[in-house]
Amino acid sequence: MSLYYLQKFLYVLNRDEGAQKKYQNDLEALLGDFDLTDEEADALRKGDIGLLYVLGVNGQILMHYAAFLGIEWFDYLDMMRKGIEEHGPVRAGVYTMTGEGESFTEEEKSR
Repeated sequence: MSLYYLQKFLYVLNRDEGAQKKYQNDLEALLGDFDLTDEEADALRKGDIGLLYVLGVNGQILMHYAAFLGIEWFDYLDMMRKGIEEHGPVRAGVYTMTGEGESFTEEEKSR
């Protein structure tokens, strides 16, 4: 997995108008500028917030990408939750899950 390059892609996209135009006009060329796995590139093609979260993308970077895609805040949060349900626990990065994503707090157990 190339989490560094995945996050770098999103960081550049979030900050660079030229990259944003390239994303809209020639996404494949922009993807080719980064050393991404097929799974990562596919998640970017689809705008799959849930999978990107599970792959380990930092939420601060990911929320700007979601906004770029026109995704509302609560939908963004829901997409991350659904990503865990569909793809399993977060695999890498600062949000890597322990305990297979199960919460150990009483508040969460009641949900």
